[in-house]
Order: sequence, then structure tokens, then C-alpha cells
Amino acid sequence: MKQIEVKRDIYLNRLINRMDDGSVKIITGLRRSGKSYLLNNLFYNYLLQQGVKKECIIKLALDDDRNIKYRNPDALSDYLYSKITNEEDTFYFLLDEIQFAITEDEYSNKNAQIRVFGILNGLLRLSNVDIYITGSNSKFLSSDVATEFRGRGEIVHVNPLTFSEYCSAFDNIDKYAAWEEYSRYGGMPRLLIKNTDEDKTQYLEDLFQRTYIRDIVDRHNLRGEIVLDTLVDILASSVGSLNNPNKIAKTFVSNKIKASDKTISLYIDYLLDSFLIRKAQRYDIKGRRYIDSPFKYYFSDIGLRNARLKFRQQEQTHIMENILFNELIVRGFSVDVGIVETYKRTEDGKQEEKQLEVDFVCNKGNMRYYIQSAFSMPTTEKKEQEQAALDGIDDSFKKIIITQDIARPWRNEKGYLIINIIDFLLDPNSLELWLINYLIIEDKKNDMHLLVVQQLGCISIKEGSQKLDLGYIEPKFSYLCVD
Repeated sequence: MKQIEVKRDIYLNRLINRMDDGSVKIITGLRRSGKSYLLNNLFYNYLLQQGVKKECIIKLALDDDRNIKYRNPDALSDYLYSKITNEEDTFYFLLDEIQFAITEDEYSNKNAQIRVFGILNGLLRLSNVDIYITGSNSKFLSSDVATEFRGRGEIVHVNPLTFSEYCSAFDNIDKYAAWEEYSRYGGMPRLLIKNTDEDKTQYLEDLFQRTYIRDIVDRHNLRGEIVLDTLVDILASSVGSLNNPNKIAKTFVSNKIKASDKTISLYIDYLLDSFLIRKAQRYDIKGRRYIDSPFKYYFSDIGLRNARLKFRQQEQTHIMENILFNELIVRGFSVDVGIVETYKRTEDGKQEEKQLEVDFVCNKGNMRYYIQSAFSMPTTEKKEQEQAALDGIDDSFKKIIITQDIARPWRNEKGYLIINIIDFLLDPNSLELWLINYLIIEDKKNDMHLLVVQQLGCISIKEGSQKLDLGYIEPKFSYLCVD
């Protein structure tokens, strides 16, 4: 089979950082997103590079028919313990598709204790064992298994390829051509070996219907697919728009389909649990509170969303926003939709309240960023429109506007960073981009030089320990002679 090397350093590093910590590493995520490749190729090769002996790395793919006997919990237990041959070496167990060791009786009885989890918990008592498992299909989700390890399970969630990961698979790639391809077909790893548009389209459509939809139907014993199919179509058509079950139920009525808002809410939870979609909640920035409803929903892979709609609705604004949301999630941020309340006097003197939206409020630890996704800002009016919500925020956290306009990163007069979407996605440190420009002034009369530093949109003159703020000037590096 054709093999293409893809860098997945984010997830590899997350596994490395959790090595030998006494927990079971649970690798989960959307099906076909690259979990097995991460474990059996990237992490396995890392262990070898670190000098771990091959006999101390126990790889077992339970979805392989050659290993069918180990799907029996007793046989699996005997096999795993037999591989621990001494107390000096650490033994790394890489168990792929662990759900195959769960019996049908354990699946059908919600109160039954799953034996394979008990076996792994028992192995954790040994000081020289480190365990990594992957699982997929409708019967194995992180929400199901994380509690089974009694606080000793660490989840590593794997996503489809980011744009940067996608580009890493090719040599000397044209980043603009790559963006066109990625924004249409997305980042499901297997697409890298598909050569034609027809093959890519067929793969995504089959994956959506025969894998994801079928998994949800089987997992929750749904009687039919019409409600689920219609819901998915509505969410795919309204990426980046505010939605809630009540609003969607009205759309169902107009299409002459019976479904209550409670049913729709339940089905949305099914889609969230399958990792097919993600939800962004609204956050009142000034009031510092969350707003219960409505929400925004984004697809975990834009190609799956596009394929679901037969590639008909190709609004670049919504596609770009969905890709950007996923990128921020991969970078480890909690991402909300920001609401800013502003007040303006009308011509008759009355005070008018208006709600403006910040596309993304990104939080991680004590870091926060406000991000606007703007397809293009060709006019002054459009620039003012895109930054209006940011203008209404009075804290000092960084504000960024991401566009498809081709230009080098720059800062406007208010200090907001403006950066092209491709540059943003390809640079893992783009959120921390620090633009510094210098203006050296030679003062011949006083025989001295002054260094003017532009940093984050602010201009300062430094002479020894003295500093004078001048405000903003256009980014440049210049040498000025003063007689």
C-alpha cells in the first residue's frame, strides 16, 4: 500500500509527555483520523529511537484476524502478562482497537463490568508497565472509557490533519494550491493517497454515511435515519451560524418531518459524542458570563462537511471559519463565540444597544486571544466593520484579525495583528507573532544615536535609560540623519 509520512508532532509530544506516568493513555477521536498510525508508527518509532528494546514494546492490533484469540479477555490477560519477563525493563503495551476485547454481553448490559478494563487496571499495579490503547467505532468513546480507569486514564484526542500537517506530507508544495485542495476536501489522512477528485469525493461520502452515520444508528438503536440525516444536512448548511434545537425543529416542520426539540437536542448530543461536530458556546465578554442558547456548530473536518452537501455550498467565509475553529481546538484552546454589547446615541438622542460578535474567544490557562475571521477587508468600511467588536473590548488581551487577503502580517493603528489565514495556519507560533521594527536616528549636532522601537504597534524612543512614547507609525526599518 502507498505510504506517505505525515508529521503529527502535537499528538506525539502529548504521548511522550505522558510516558511512565502510571496512567493508561487512551487515544481516541473521530474514526479514520489517524489514531493507529500515531500509536503503531510514530510512537513506536520514537520508542526505538530512545533505545527501548523491541522485545519491550508489545504491539497488538485486536482488529487483525490473526489476533482473534486475544479478543477473549482471559487469553488477552495471559498474553500480556507473559510478555513481562523481568522487573528491570519497562514494558510498553500498544493495544490497538481495544474495543474488540469487549464481549457482546458486556456491550448489551450497561451495568456489567468490562473485563478488559479490569485487566488493564491490574497491569497498572506493576511499576514497569506503560499502557497505550486506541479505540473506535460506535461502542468506544472517550466518555465511555475515561471513568473505567478510576482516575488513571489520560485521554489524547486525535483530530483530522491540520493544514500544516497536510502540507508536511508533500515536498515543495505550493501553499496556495494546497489551501484550495484542503479547504475543499479537508484533512482525513487517507485522502493523501487518493489521486482524483472522483476518488476523494467518493471516499468522503462513503465514510460519512457508511461509517459515521451507521455508527450512531447502531450505537443508539435508532429506528430510522431520516431525522438524523436531515439534522446533519441542516448543521452542515449552517456552519458558523447560530442554532438551537427549537430553531431546527421549526425547519423540520417546514420540511414536513416530525421531530421535537428534545429529540433534536438528543441527536445533536449523539453527533457531538461521535466527534463528528463540535459546539461553540456564546460568552458575554463584558458581563463575563456564558449564554445558554443558541450555539454554533462546526464540523471536525471541513471535507466531510463539504462532501455531505455534495460540494454545493462552498461559501469561503464559513469554510475558513470552520477550519480556523478546528485549528484553535488542536492548539489546545477552549474556544467560545464572544458577545460585546455596545451603546450608541441615535439622532433623536436615544441610546441604542447593539450586540457585536467576536468570532472566537480563545482561552488556555492564563492566556486569552480575541480572533476575528474576515474573508477579505478591501475597503476602509469593511475594516471598520470587522474590528468594531474588538474595539468594544477594554481589556489588554491580544486581538487578531485573520483574512484571506495576501499580505505580510502587520499591525493596524490600534495594535491589532492582521495576518493571512495560510500564514497563520502554517506557523505554530502565529498567535505569539511579535512584530518589532526599528528606526535609528543619528543626531549629528549632539553626536548621539537614538533607537526607535516599534513593538506591538507602539513606538518608543530610547536614549540610555530614558524612554519617550510617540504612538503608532507605519511598520518599517529606517535610518534617519538629523543635522
